[in-house]
Amino acid sequence: MFNRMVSWLFFFIVAVTSIPFYIIAVLIRVITYPFDRRLRLLHLFTCFWASLYTWIMPPWRIRIEGRKNVRKNATYMVVSNHQSQLDILVAFRLFFHYKWVSKIEIFKVPLIGWNMVLNRYIKLKRGDKESIEQMLRDCEERLAEGSSVFFFPEGTRSPDGAVKKFKIGAFQLAKKMKIPILPIVISGTNKALPKYSVNFHGIQRIYIKIFPEIPYAMFEKLSVEDTADMVRNFIIEKLKIMDRYTLGADAQ
Repeated sequence: MFNRMVSWLFFFIVAVTSIPFYIIAVLIRVITYPFDRRLRLLHLFTCFWASLYTWIMPPWRIRIEGRKNVRKNATYMVVSNHQSQLDILVAFRLFFHYKWVSKIEIFKVPLIGWNMVLNRYIKLKRGDKESIEQMLRDCEERLAEGSSVFFFPEGTRSPDGAVKKFKIGAFQLAKKMKIPILPIVISGTNKALPKYSVNFHGIQRIYIKIFPEIPYAMFEKLSVEDTADMVRNFIIEKLKIMDRYTLGADAQ
């Protein structure tokens, strides 16, 4: 009962605070759009907005590493494993510029989804061929303007934390646009907010790390499928190490 009450209080705070934050986001969009076409300032504000909800939850003990691996003004194909809806809030804590690729349903959520539209994040309707093709075109456009794009190439959350097979869209784009891949690994969110659960689950360690970029030269001669497998295997290897921390042991 206590855990459920904490969850409902958390979602109540999210709902109430989203009203003024969305108004601020609209103002930022209007004021900065003439000189900030990539909407970097709006995205940074969104990072703050999302991060606030992790800061007010001390039981989520979030460890962040690797920000130094993001080169200023570089354009990346950002890929990460996907354990929980909490991954999105945690990834916003990284505070660097990118555009999300997210399922279209999230864009319809009042205030939060509307802010995603303001940010020109990228919509995807799962299983819809036309939507996938439009998503790839939108990604190319954002990458060409200098914005990194953030993918969860598993396509959906893993129910048990194991890394599922990667879809190839992100890697097709990385090869076509000849840009580096920036791997990110997230551990522990599946226990803090498991798939199909909205309950609070007590004190949880969460670990997110940005690893050094994989330059285009490293996968230039690989097939798209082999590139996806290479990055997936890298993430699996690093996740095993990071899980030692979230499970209570020290990460090496």
